[in-house]
Amino acid sequence: MKAVAYRQALPIDHAESLLDVTLPDPTPGARDLLVRVHAVSVNPVDTKLRRNAAPPEGQAKVLGWDAAGSVESVGPKVTLFKPGDRVYYAGDITRPGSNAELQAVDERIVGRMPQSLDFAHAAALPLTTITAWELLFNRLGVTAQTEGTLLIVGAAGGVGSILTQLARQLTRLTVIGTASRPETQAWVRELGAHQVIDHRQPLAAELKRIGIPQVSHVASLTHTERHYAQIVEALAPQGRLGLIDDLTQPLDVMALKGKALSLHWEMMFARSKFQTPDMQAQHDLLNQVATMVDEGRLRSTFGEHFGAINAANLKRAHAFIEGGTARGKVVLEGF
Repeated sequence: MKAVAYRQALPIDHAESLLDVTLPDPTPGARDLLVRVHAVSVNPVDTKLRRNAAPPEGQAKVLGWDAAGSVESVGPKVTLFKPGDRVYYAGDITRPGSNAELQAVDERIVGRMPQSLDFAHAAALPLTTITAWELLFNRLGVTAQTEGTLLIVGAAGGVGSILTQLARQLTRLTVIGTASRPETQAWVRELGAHQVIDHRQPLAAELKRIGIPQVSHVASLTHTERHYAQIVEALAPQGRLGLIDDLTQPLDVMALKGKALSLHWEMMFARSKFQTPDMQAQHDLLNQVATMVDEGRLRSTFGEHFGAINAANLKRAHAFIEGGTARGKVVLEGF
């Protein structure tokens, strides 16, 4: 099968940072689907692994943790899908990724693809949707009846784009997103945020400017260290802070004690990595989101189409993601 892989951890402008390769077709396990990949999207995790996680000597590592495709065959214990089904999923960080013509993936972390979307628009959703859903409902403990105010730091990115929609559609929270440019601020408003503020300015001051002195929940999706002191100031007593980004320096957790604030980490690969008993929750939530998309309640966070799935186009996509100015998701389609 055709695939895009890397053999060394290199900067993206290096000639061998990503390579077009030919690899053996994967063999599905008992609960695996063998999926023919039609479209993928690129996430920050792809770029972080490429820069920092060198494969074993002589081996090629395939990245990619978002895909939409069709089921070619199924393992003997598969019960949720059949050949021919159209699916979307984020995969498992411990297994080969989706930048390949064929991928084996556990059915419990795969959802049925929204019927109203093409493969490219569906591929934009899985990883960020799972991350946003788990952060909002499993980590921050929000329910459909929760009232208060949610501040989303980095609301125009992939996770922020779907989190804004989920919070607006499925909760009673007032949703405030941060974005720094006119076009990204407009995007966040289109997705349903009640208010948009500029994260280049002190967050606490920006909130006071719009008449909201404190918030009950914060989802910090990027540059948490830079905003941490302002987030602690902006959170109301007994508020909740959820994180997803990789930190470059430790946080002072003692700063949370005075207000009895709580800190929550989200890592969407935890369920598949550790084969948790509730692993199928990701299948269930992807199916629920597919229904909401088909009902017109959620929209794809598709941002830009970078062409076919090959090394040259994936290099452009990685460079764009590393630039930190993406709005929504970068998608590639077909080999």
